[in-house]
Amino acid sequence: MRGNDVGHTGMDADVVIAGAGPTGLMLACELRLAGVDVVVVERLAERTGESRAGGMHSRTLEVLDQRGILDRFLAIGELQPVGHFSGLYLEFDEFESRHPYPLMILQSDIERLLEEWAAELGVRVRRSSEVSGIRQDGSGVTVELRTEEATPATLRARYLVGCDGGRSTVRKLSGIDFPGTEATMTALIGDVELPDLPEDYVWVRRTPGGDYSAIAFEPGWHRVITSEFDRVADRDETPTFERLRESLVRVAGTDFGMRNPRWVSRFNDAARQAARYRQGRVLLAGDAAHIHFPAGGQGLNMGVQDAVNLGWKLASVVRGQAPESLLDSYHAERHPVAERVLHNTRAQSALVRPGPQTDALRDVFSSLMVFDDVNRYLRGMLTALDIRYPVDGSHPLAGRRVPDADLKTADGATRVYELLHAGRPVLLNLRDSTEVAAAVAGWADRVGLVEAQSEDDHWLVPALGEIPAPAALLIRPDGHVAWAAATDGTPDTSALRTALATWCGPAPRG
Repeated sequence: MRGNDVGHTGMDADVVIAGAGPTGLMLACELRLAGVDVVVVERLAERTGESRAGGMHSRTLEVLDQRGILDRFLAIGELQPVGHFSGLYLEFDEFESRHPYPLMILQSDIERLLEEWAAELGVRVRRSSEVSGIRQDGSGVTVELRTEEATPATLRARYLVGCDGGRSTVRKLSGIDFPGTEATMTALIGDVELPDLPEDYVWVRRTPGGDYSAIAFEPGWHRVITSEFDRVADRDETPTFERLRESLVRVAGTDFGMRNPRWVSRFNDAARQAARYRQGRVLLAGDAAHIHFPAGGQGLNMGVQDAVNLGWKLASVVRGQAPESLLDSYHAERHPVAERVLHNTRAQSALVRPGPQTDALRDVFSSLMVFDDVNRYLRGMLTALDIRYPVDGSHPLAGRRVPDADLKTADGATRVYELLHAGRPVLLNLRDSTEVAAAVAGWADRVGLVEAQSEDDHWLVPALGEIPAPAALLIRPDGHVAWAAATDGTPDTSALRTALATWCGPAPRG
C-alpha cells in the first residue's frame, strides 16, 4: 500500500486502465493524486516513439498548469500565435487565458512526460499486456490479459477504464455501440526529409486532387500530410512510405525528393462516438469513446480533458466519499463535448474538399472569420475554453472553467490554478464570509477552504467578456465552477451545501 492509497481486499488495484497513451496516463495520474491504486495495462512492449499528434490547445495547457506540471511541456514545445479552422487562419486572444496560444509538441514527447509524472506518483504500468476478456459483477471487474507468458493473466479491480484507442477492445467487449458516419477520404501522414521543398513549410495547399501540407517540426525533417477525397483505403491496407510518396505525387505533382521516413500512418474522416461512456463498472475515455477527422488538433486535447473530468469523480466513488451516481455525470458532461467536436470536424472536412463549390464556400467562410464574434466562437470551440457543463446555478461562472485570477492570501500572492495542484475541490472565499466558511465545515476532510482577495475587480471569461469577480466559488478538481456567489447580496449557503453534496459526496455524519 502507498501512503493514503485506498486498497481493497481481494483486489489487484482499485482501477485498471487499458492504454498508456496521453488519455490513459493522465487519468492514472489524476487517480494517484487522490490516493487511488491504479494499474495501466498496455498492449505494446514499449513506446513507439512515433510523433503522431502535434500540439495542445489552451484548455489542455491550463489543465497541466492546474496540476503544476506545465513547465515540463513548455520547456520542449513551441508556442504558435495562430491556429486554424480547416486550414483558415484563426486568431487567439491573449487576454482570455494565461496560455492563449497552441503549443506545438509531439505526442511522443507528451507521452514521455506524462509517463515520467506517472512514475513519480507511483502508477504501475504493465506493458505487453492486452485486454482479452472482461467479467463484471456486483463488487468489481475481472480483466483477462493476453501477455507474452504462456498462461493468461487476470487482474481484479473495482473499475476498468478503456483508453485503448479508436478500435478499443474494452468498448467492444463491453457491448457499447459506436455509431457515426463512414469515411469519405483517405489521408496519409509521415515524418520524412524533403530536400527539394522550395519553402520552409506548406500549409493545407488545396489542389484538384486533394490537399497536402509539409510542416517543419524539427530542423531537417517535415511532417507530410496528403488528403485524397473519394478514395477510401481498405481497412487492412498497410500505410507505407511508397504509398505516401505516390499520394504526394498525385496531389502535389512531385515528391519533393522525399526520403528517410521515420514513420508513416493513415487516417480518414470517419466520425464515431460511443453511445454511452459507462457500462456498469467499465468506462471509456479518449479515442475509445470518440474518433473524428483530426482537424484543428482537438483529439488528444479532448482525451486529456476526458481524463481530468473522470479522474476525480472515479476517485471519490472508489474512496467511498460519493455515490456511484456521480459517475453518470461523466457521460452527461463529456458526451456533448465530443458530439460538438465531431460536428465541427465534419464541417472542416467538408470545407477542405477540392472543387469550385468548396472554393466559393471557403471564400465566404474566411470573409466571416474577420469578424470578432465569429473568430471568438470558433476559437472557444477549438480551444475548449468556452465549455460550460450543466451545473445548477444562475451565476455566469457556474459550470465554466474558472479563470486563473491573481489572488492575495495571508501567506502572500498566489493564483487560482496554484490552489488546484493537489487535485482536490477548493472553496475560495473572496469576501471573508463567515457563512461561506461555516457551510464547508462538514466537508473539511475533502474540500480545501482558502481565504483570499482577488487582485482584480473583474474577471475575463471566454464567450462572456468581463464579469464582476465573485464573492465566493466552489471549484471542482477539474477547474470547473460548481457554485459561485455574486458580490452583491448574501451568499446562498443552502445552494452551496447542495453543490458540496452533489460534487463532493454527503458530509460525514458525526
